[in-house]
Amino acid sequence: MSDPRVFFAAERTLLAWVRTGLTIMALGFVVARFGLFLSLMAISVAAPAELHPAHWPSAVLGIALVLTGSAVILGALRNHRVYISSLPAEDLPKLPIPWLSSFLSLSVAMVGILLSIYLLFA
Repeated sequence: MSDPRVFFAAERTLLAWVRTGLTIMALGFVVARFGLFLSLMAISVAAPAELHPAHWPSAVLGIALVLTGSAVILGALRNHRVYISSLPAEDLPKLPIPWLSSFLSLSVAMVGILLSIYLLFA
């Protein structure tokens, strides 16, 4: 007997991991930009002639978090695909766009990778 709830539970799990990865990436962006915020605050308080050290630790940690978020999403997609391939054919519903969850996951992970490149050079 077919039970589509198994497939849809796997889809919900994938989407939960995508949300988790997005949250980690957003935290990484905030951490990376916190160094810029500290630099701007230091410039507004101190004399303009003083040199202010770069806040590279926050940038490195932020980029690492963004890449970690992308890795979480890619790992979740891999787990999802392996699990779905182990399901019997009768548990797989006929979807009009079967590749949509994979496309979403890959797109969000690619945005995270591009964001980390941007943070690296900006």
